[in-house]
Amino acid sequence: MKSHHNIVIIGGGTAGIMVSSKMLKKNPSLDIAIIEPADTHYYQAAWTLVGAGTYDYKDTARSMSSVMPKGVKWIKEYAARFEPENNKVFTKEGSELSYDFLVVAPGLVMAPELIQGLPEALGKGVVCSNYTDPEHTWDVLKNFKGGNAVFTQPTTPIKCGGAPQKICYLSADYFRKNGLANKTNVVFATPGSVIFGVKEIAKTLMQVIHRYHIHFKPFYAPVQIEADKKLIHFKCVAPDENACIVNEGNVLREEMGGTSKIVMPYDMLHLAPPQAAPKFIKESKLVNDAGWVDVDKGTLQHNTYKNIFSLGDVAGLPTAKTGAAIRKQAPVVIENIFRLIEQKALSPEVYNGYSSCPLVTAYGKMVLGEFDYTNTFTPDPKLKQMLVFDSDKEHWRLWILKKYILPYLYWNKMMKGIDV
Repeated sequence: MKSHHNIVIIGGGTAGIMVSSKMLKKNPSLDIAIIEPADTHYYQAAWTLVGAGTYDYKDTARSMSSVMPKGVKWIKEYAARFEPENNKVFTKEGSELSYDFLVVAPGLVMAPELIQGLPEALGKGVVCSNYTDPEHTWDVLKNFKGGNAVFTQPTTPIKCGGAPQKICYLSADYFRKNGLANKTNVVFATPGSVIFGVKEIAKTLMQVIHRYHIHFKPFYAPVQIEADKKLIHFKCVAPDENACIVNEGNVLREEMGGTSKIVMPYDMLHLAPPQAAPKFIKESKLVNDAGWVDVDKGTLQHNTYKNIFSLGDVAGLPTAKTGAAIRKQAPVVIENIFRLIEQKALSPEVYNGYSSCPLVTAYGKMVLGEFDYTNTFTPDPKLKQMLVFDSDKEHWRLWILKKYILPYLYWNKMMKGIDV
């Protein structure tokens, strides 16, 4: 099948649906095609709550046909390769689509093979991940009887960088509520140097860590899992660190293998798998050296092919990969494409790197980290309408925002191209 469209969008996730919805609201006569093979669209932001047993997994799913904007040509196929110099995209099924403008937003993919032993361990026994199967996380949490509960994340960029610690806090709260706190060591191990890059948020999160007596392990990069022995191996990624030994007698055992390796036993292990751009993206001419789509961080226009834009998780932007970021990226992409259609210069309004991380710290409490490229704390003034004046502090109203208000806004506003 050959076809030509004004705009071809790769991906029917948050970015692709939002961009197409907003564009058609602005100009219903546009010919827009979306290449998306999936039958189901997920509100993944609620998977943290599913993993803690406080949200129903089925409520995070809608049929792709129900969110696909009316007026869009849905190509239910897999994008496979690009010919950007000829303005063409080819699908795995053999279709050839040409375009005036291309929006690249397929999201990212899990790459568990980047940690030795993870593909075999993930989703089995006590090794769980909200990124792949949050219902299994809840099963592991419910059946936990004490011991070492280890939470970690990889060295690669990941979507919603705060998610690995959210389930750590919720689990610690669950252990406390169910009389397990005294029988449990909760460990949060991260390759990063700090708990959060925004100092106002980090200050609150360190208080949360102390409240739950969580062992916080910066500079810990997971490199191997031995599922049969229930051991996870870390590499210490700070050259001057002393491997950060925790003194817990024989309960929390960390063995040095050489000078920079740590082996930690676990009775529950939650981790974010390593993540990467899809293979057809990584193997294309569109990516930068790190394997993400090479776009200008302000205009979101491709640095080589000027009729190509990218947003969402696959874009090579130095900010967190979240749906909240897409909410601010989409208007920039849309405005710039409309300007180019009209043969005008790009908009002076640029994306400033805004992203947001709703950090759930307990059942019923949340902190909201909003920030830009400079990691400056940028709380939304609208929060004052909810009587939240310090969103860098834990608040029950922010929990209401996370559990009830944001899902409603996602399905009924964002997916329909309505500004929020």
